[in-house]
Amino acid sequence: MTFAMTLQPVFFLSHGGGPWPWLDGPFRRSFDLLEASLKAIPAELPERPRAVLVVSGHWEEPGFTVSTAQQPGMVYDYYGFPEHTYHIRYAAPGSPEVAARVVELGAAAGIPIGTDAARGFDHGTFSMLQPIYPDADIPVVSLSMRADYDPAAHLALGRALAPLRAEGVVIVGSGLSYHNLRRFDPSAAVPSAGFDAWLRHALTQVPPAEREAELRRWEAAPYAREAHPREDHLIPLMVAVGAAGGDPGTVIYAQDDLRGGVTASSYRFSQDTTPSPFDRLRAAA
Repeated sequence: MTFAMTLQPVFFLSHGGGPWPWLDGPFRRSFDLLEASLKAIPAELPERPRAVLVVSGHWEEPGFTVSTAQQPGMVYDYYGFPEHTYHIRYAAPGSPEVAARVVELGAAAGIPIGTDAARGFDHGTFSMLQPIYPDADIPVVSLSMRADYDPAAHLALGRALAPLRAEGVVIVGSGLSYHNLRRFDPSAAVPSAGFDAWLRHALTQVPPAEREAELRRWEAAPYAREAHPREDHLIPLMVAVGAAGGDPGTVIYAQDDLRGGVTASSYRFSQDTTPSPFDRLRAAA
């Protein structure tokens, strides 16, 4: 099989809280800006993707693991939401072919990647994809983090998977730029803004050749452990940056009042550094 050499961008996306696209009321409305940024993503792609590979902050295994299901099920990994949110179905197909390619690329780089035929879509995948592809007509493959959260290992995994970009696959790290559930209110204003400023500088101002070294030292960033007491929602970024190679980063979502005080952001990595359509939407609002 041959592929065009057009490189798909790579993304690190803040995915919001729980099953938010299926809710209403103030909680749902707090994600309106995020939703606008996600809906804008298809216009940022050079062509319709063959598949989306998602590294979610809600799936970790002792070793890297890829989902191989042809028709993945659902993982309702949240609690306290209305009953109907435990019957959501995001019906995108999987892609055993892309999953096999992930394993192949990992092996070529000396990175073992296991397989899981039963893993379904967690909310870090389906809640994020619902606004992007509401028809669920793009195949989706899930890839776990490694439970040790080693930044260098996840950066290396991203580098190994970079050839997928020329094979029509969009690689997405799905997490949150700030994830301290005990401080997800106005008290988060200072730590989330401080960490986000460092993150934005690292991803958009630091030369790509030095970016990985900066991210390996993320714990030394301002407010690092206040922003990420447990780094499960940050580590997907490492895979995205590894896959990005020398491509610069562009902010495609930014908000400083999420849930009353949280600063959050999302990023695109590609040679195209034009502003996201989200910026135009926000300017027109």
